[in-house]
This record gives sequence, structure tokens and C-alpha cells, in this order.
Amino acid sequence: MSASSVPQLPQPELPLLVAACVRAVNAYDAEGLLALFAEDALVNDQLHEYWGKLAIREWADRDIIGERLTMQVVKVVEHYGHFIVRANVDGNYDKRGLPDPLVLSFYFSSHGDQIVQLIILRNQFDI
Repeated sequence: MSASSVPQLPQPELPLLVAACVRAVNAYDAEGLLALFAEDALVNDQLHEYWGKLAIREWADRDIIGERLTMQVVKVVEHYGHFIVRANVDGNYDKRGLPDPLVLSFYFSSHGDQIVQLIILRNQFDI
């Protein structure tokens, strides 16, 4: 099967802030990604907490930009003003023992035009 014959999933409608985050991740744009977060934001990635922009920068440089992570959004749920994004994730991380595709859930909370909390989990159920 050629790449051109692989069916493409429809791109769900993303809120502007979430769409900007996905674009920054997929472009390996650390500065663009960091600019989306509030100074005192929290990222919780697989139960590891990163508080504030300095810690978030270190996390992004290592685990997002450093691993050349990409996200293909497959589902978006709005829940009381928060957004849950399910995405197929790929990159240069160690894939041993992980499913293909690796599906992660990204829980976004914003205030104004900034992300104040992002929780990333590998769930075992549908959202």
C-alpha cells in the first residue's frame, strides 16, 4: 500500500490555543511552545510534575523537542471549558514495549490566552 493510499483521519476542530500547541510541537518549536504557557503553569507528563516555565522548558527541550515528538490529533472533547485531546504520538523516543500507534491524552486547562495546566496520560480507555 502506498503512502498516498493510506486513509487520512479528519482533523478535529481545535481551539486556537490547543492548535498553536500542536503546531509548535510538530514544528519542534521550543520557543513557540513555551510562549503558550503561563509563568506558573503546571505540566504533568505521565505522573511527573513540572511547575513553572523553567521546569517546563527543561521538560520540553528533553521530552518534546529532544525526542522529535509529533502529534496527530484524532479526537477532541470539550469538557466544562477544558479540552481533552487524544493524539497518536511518534518521535525518536524508546518505543520498546509501547503500542503502535502510541495514543496519549492531553488535558488542557487555560486562562485567557495561556495554558495553565497540561496533563498527559496514556489511558487504557476511550474519552
